[in-house]
Parts: sequence; structure tokens; C-alpha cells
Amino acid sequence: MAAALAAIPEQAKREMTTCSLEAAHTTGHGTESLTAASRTLQDHVADFLEEKGADLMCPKSVGDLMEKLSEHNNSVKEQVLTVSGVLPPKVSAALSAVENARCSLETLLEREQLTINMLHKHLQEAQPWLDNLRQTCNQVDVIERHVKYLRCLQHIEELSATVQQCLMTSSAWEAIRAVERMAALDHGLNQSGCSHLQNFLRETLQFWHKIIKDRLASDFEKILTQLHWPIISPPTQSLAPTVSCQEISSQLELLIRQLLALQTPDDLISQRTSDSGEGLPSPQLVSSVTPLSKASPLCLPIQIMLLPLNKRFKYHFYGNRQTNSLSKPEWYLTQVLMWMGNSSTFMEETIQPILDRAEVSISAKVELCRGLLSLVQEKVASDASKLLYDDVLFCHLMEEVLQFEKELRSNLSYPAVLPGVLHLLLEDAVLQKWLTMEKKMAVEKMDAMLSAERAWSSQYKDISDMDDLKAPDCAETFMTLLQVITERYRTLPCPSAQLKFLGLQKELVDDFRIRLTQVMKEESRCPLGVRYCAILNAVNYISTILGDWGNNVFFLQLQQTAVSVGEEAVLGGLGVMEVGRLASLEGSLFDGLLALLDRLKGDMLGRLLDFLMREIKEKAKPYCQERWLSLPPQQDQSAMTLSSTACPMMLCVRDRLLNLHQVLGFSLFQLAWQGLAERLDNFLYQDVILCNNFSDGGAAQLQFDMTRNLFPLFGHYCKKPENFFKHVKEACIILCLNVGSAILLRSVLKEPEKMSDWSVAGDPPPESALNELGVHCLAPCDVLILLSLRTPCPGQ
Repeated sequence: MAAALAAIPEQAKREMTTCSLEAAHTTGHGTESLTAASRTLQDHVADFLEEKGADLMCPKSVGDLMEKLSEHNNSVKEQVLTVSGVLPPKVSAALSAVENARCSLETLLEREQLTINMLHKHLQEAQPWLDNLRQTCNQVDVIERHVKYLRCLQHIEELSATVQQCLMTSSAWEAIRAVERMAALDHGLNQSGCSHLQNFLRETLQFWHKIIKDRLASDFEKILTQLHWPIISPPTQSLAPTVSCQEISSQLELLIRQLLALQTPDDLISQRTSDSGEGLPSPQLVSSVTPLSKASPLCLPIQIMLLPLNKRFKYHFYGNRQTNSLSKPEWYLTQVLMWMGNSSTFMEETIQPILDRAEVSISAKVELCRGLLSLVQEKVASDASKLLYDDVLFCHLMEEVLQFEKELRSNLSYPAVLPGVLHLLLEDAVLQKWLTMEKKMAVEKMDAMLSAERAWSSQYKDISDMDDLKAPDCAETFMTLLQVITERYRTLPCPSAQLKFLGLQKELVDDFRIRLTQVMKEESRCPLGVRYCAILNAVNYISTILGDWGNNVFFLQLQQTAVSVGEEAVLGGLGVMEVGRLASLEGSLFDGLLALLDRLKGDMLGRLLDFLMREIKEKAKPYCQERWLSLPPQQDQSAMTLSSTACPMMLCVRDRLLNLHQVLGFSLFQLAWQGLAERLDNFLYQDVILCNNFSDGGAAQLQFDMTRNLFPLFGHYCKKPENFFKHVKEACIILCLNVGSAILLRSVLKEPEKMSDWSVAGDPPPESALNELGVHCLAPCDVLILLSLRTPCPGQ
């Protein structure tokens, strides 16, 4: 390699070095670029020598290489000269532009600094003028506010003088309009900070409003007195004014319209009184009663009409009066209902037309009920807080309040959107006490109903049309108890409170189920006893009623509410899948209880059927040991009769079916006789048929006993009882085949080569041959066993 490198002419090396240096200089890399270019040149030469190899040893090849390098060197020189001739003018132009921009920037900076200095000097000189101007503006603002304040005072005094002058000249309408303007001014000053001015205006407004209101109320009360208001006793005739009372009617309408015009300032004053806390009930009552700030104020004429009724109510039902008795809440509740009912005709016929002509969209009857209801709400809330530790009086108060709410909504058609008195029962302490008392009373009634003399007898046992379920008296009483609880909490305005009562009902059902289980275990020694069957009927009855409740709209709505709020007391720790099923209405809130009840029902039915089968098996022992081989053929008997050994078994089955039909409900009896038929079918097939050999006479006798005696015992309860004895029926068919058919069937079932060729040759399988005989339940292997029980055995 060194020799080849030495063979390169010195001129070629200088040219290659010169080209690389010029290229480095052209790109403007400086000394570092020259060093890098030198290293790159050495690498290039090394690569070049490795590539050419032995060709460099030939002088001719070296000469050709020199020519190519010379041409390349000349081409590079031309490119360098061309580029160097073009770049300097552009570079010089760019440098010139940069220099100009730098000069302009320095000029701008100098001007900026000069401007800043002038601005600071100007601000310093103008600062005293600015301070003087600000002080002057502040003084002007203060003077303007004083002027506005004085103008407002003047306006208030003018309105007050106007009201006074109108009252002196009996110009009620003008006085009312002036008070309305005063109320509008008071509303406009709500955001003002002039507290003294506001207080002065409000005091002035209240002063004149009270004077006008008292004057109109006095005249209004005189007119109402002439119309026999308040109506304490039931009206005997229409209360609408007659033609001769047109003057009273016109005065009444005028006064009502004027009072309605005072409604806005009256509402403002009432709201201000509520905000200040004057005239409100005690704090414990405010938490229960609908907040006064959220309830719309009563119509002013109705407020005046309520005054005498309020006085009567407070006179009779407050203080030391005998009528104010905690043990007699029905006195004031009934009295208020009577006032509402007696006054409804007057309100609808006399007051309501005036309100309609005044274009006031309120109901006079409803407004009167609202006013009276506020008295009841305050009284009930007060009494309920006093009776939290008296169980008897508290329960009595709850019953009366619920009855009052029912009559208020149904008889008086009080709107459902307006609160009644039930929301008073939703206060935490009252609601918890109510739930505690419901549970306590329910448990006491359960103890009483289960220990009653007629607890396990049905009150409808003599009425067949009403006794399908044969529910005992204790079960009906218990479900009636739950229904009464439902009716009590159904109308509560709070779904969460309703869910608490539903949780209590589920707890009571589970408690009753446990009690039934305990009694059942005591009676399980005699499952055919009246009490055991009554318990079974009770479980079935409760399960049926809960299933119906699961499809009831009210409970479906509670179910959706429970899912949405995640009520743990009702959902009972259900998983995500179960909650999803409830949300999609695929299940019900009673599914858990129904599963427990069904399990208890299945266990009791199993015990009952086990007891029956033990008794039947005991009676059937002689029948199982019958000498079926020695019985004569059918043609040798004059008439077929029931086997004597089968009589005890048949009588036992008949008697037990009749007994179960009398003591069990219809659906339970269906399950019982079908379960008995299934077990009896299995017993006869296993212990009678498969355990014996049969002659033709024995097979015929067995078929006669079954088809003419056993099956008809169940024929009273279904059309085709043989369908419930499939094993016995089909076994009789096989055993009673004639010899030829039996031999042919045995050959069809036995020959293995035919069995392997069926699928290939397309011949029907052996099941088809059995189906033609009416055998669908027994398998071919079972049929072979039955054929082997025939004597003589077919095919042998």
C-alpha cells in the first residue's frame, strides 16, 4: 500500500489537496474545516487505494487517473470562481441592510428615551392640577349624593303627604297608589348603602300601609259580618248576594280590589318581618313546617277573612282550655275540616267571582284552606314534639293526622302540589319514633295472632269460591297488617321515608317467616296435621301476595327510587348484577324474601311427601311381594279385579289425596299430588316392577291395577293422569306385549350389527320402534331389562 501511494505523482497529490482546501475555504469553515478536510482526504485516499488495488501498479492506469483528476480539478476551480463571483455582492448588500437597521434602531431608542423624559417632566408639572381636579370631582360627587338623598327624602315626604291628603278626602285608590310607589322606591333602595334612609322609608311605608290596611279591613269585616262570615255551621242556603243586596256586593268587590292592590307592599312587609324573625314559630317548628320564605303569602283579603277563625282556633286549642288536650287531636283537626267544608260554598260563589273579575289567578277556597292549614301545621308540630315519649298518644296523633290528610285531599280536593301536614311527620325524631312504633305494634300483633285460638283456621273455609289459597287467619291478619302500614306511608311526600317503611315491612316478613319455621319444626312430626298444612298454606299465601306486590306500580316506583339513591336498607347489600336487574325491572324488591319463602315451602312439601311415601310404602309391602309369576292369564279369568294386596295401598293413596285436597290451597295441592305421583311412579317402577318377574297373567294384572285403579285416583285432578306415571305406564306396555312383538322388539334392540348399520343404511333407530309402541321415556337398555323380566323370556 505504501508503494502504491508513493507511485502517485506528487503533482496529483498537490491537486487533490488544493481542491479539498479550496472547497473548505469556499464553505467558510476556517481552520477547523481545514483539519477536518485533511482527515477526510486521507480517508478518501485510503479508500481509493483499497478499491484500485493492483491497477495502480500499471503506468497506463496511473496516467488515466491523472487525466481524470486534472479534469475534475479544473471543473472544481470553475465552480469556485463562479460562486466567489456571485456571493460577495449579495453578502455586501445584506451587511449594508443590517448596518442601516442598526442605525435606525439606535435613533429610535434615543427618541424613546427623550419622550420618556419629557413625559415624566410633564406628569410632575401636572400632578398638582390633577390633585385639585380629583378633589373637586369628589366634592361634586358628595354634593350630588346629598342632593339625591334630599330629593329622595322630599319624594318620600311628598308621597307621605299625598297619602295623608287622600285619606283625609277618602280617596282610597289614590292613597293605595301612593303606597305602591313608596313600596317600589323601597325595592329600588335595596342595593343602596343608605341604611338610615331605608329604615325611614320602611317605617313610613309600614305606617301608612297599616293605616290603610286597618281602614279597609274594618270596612271589609263589616261587610263580611253582614254576609254572616265566618260560617261556623253548615250553610242552609246559597250565600251568593241576592238582587236586593247589590250594594253590599258592590262594596265587597270594591274592598277586595283595593285590598288586592295593597298586596305588593303587604308582601314586602311580610317578607321583611320573616327575615327579621318576628312572628315566627319556635325553631323546632320551623324545621318541620314548610319554610315561610318559600311559601307564597296568602291573598290579603283571605288573611283578613281568616282573622276570626284564627282567634277561635287559638281560643279553643291553646292555653288551659279543656279543648286543648294532647289526647284529643281529633278535636282541632275535625274543627278545621268543618270550617273548610262549611266555607267552601261561600268562597266559590261569593269571593271567587270577584277574584276572577280582578284577573287574580288564585283559588279562594284553596287560599282559605292554606290559611287554616298553617294553624294545623303549627299545632301538630308542637304536639308531636311533646308526645315523643308517650307511645299511646303519639300513635293516636299519627292516626288522626293521616286521616286528616286523607280527608283534606279526597273530600276537600286540596291540590297535591301544595303541602299538607304529612311533611311534619318527616322530621327526623318524629319519623324515627313512627318507625319504632310501627315495628313495636306489629311485633305485638304477630305474637297475638300466632297465639290466638283460630290462628290456623281459615275464615273462608266454608266459602269455596273464596278459599283457593286456604290461608289461615294469622297469615291473612299479618298481610292485612302490612297492607295497613303501606296505606299509612303511601301518601308520604318523601320517597326516602317511604323506603324506610318498605325496609321495615321486609324485616317484618322475614320475622314472620322465622316464626312460621319455628312452629313448623314443632309440627314436623305429623306433616299431615292441620297446623302443619296451615303453615304451608300461610307460606304460600304470603309468597303469592308478595309476588303481586312486586308487580304493583307503587312498589315498582319505590324500586326505581331505591336503585337511584342506593338505599341500603331496602337493597340489602345486593351485588351489581342484582341491582342491574332491579333497575331494568327484571326482578323485584321482594325477590330475596320470595326465595326464602319458596325454600321453606319446598322443604315443607318435601317433608310432607316423604311422610306420605313412607306410609304408602308400608301399605304396599304385600303388593311388592305379590306372586306375579303364578297369576293366571287374563283369558282364564271371568273378570279382572283389583289385586287384594293392592287395596291397602290404593285406599291410603285415595284417602291422602282427599285429605290434601281439603287442607291445602289449590296451587299447593297441585304441587303436592304431582310430586306424589312422581314419587309413586318411581317407587312402583323400582320396587314392584324391576324387583319381580311377570307371567302374562301377572303383567295383565299389573296393568289393570295401574290403569283401572291407580291412575283414576289422580284422574279427579287432571285429564290424563297416566302422563304423570310414565315409567309405570310404559313398563306395562312392554310387559303386556304379545310374544311375537316382544321377540321382534328384543331382536331389534339386541343385534349389534344392525345397531352399527342404522346410520349407514338409513334404517330407523330403535327409539322409533319404541315410540311406535308408545314408549318415550324408557331407554332401550331399560326396555331390554323389562323384556328379561317376562316369563318365559322372549327370544330365549
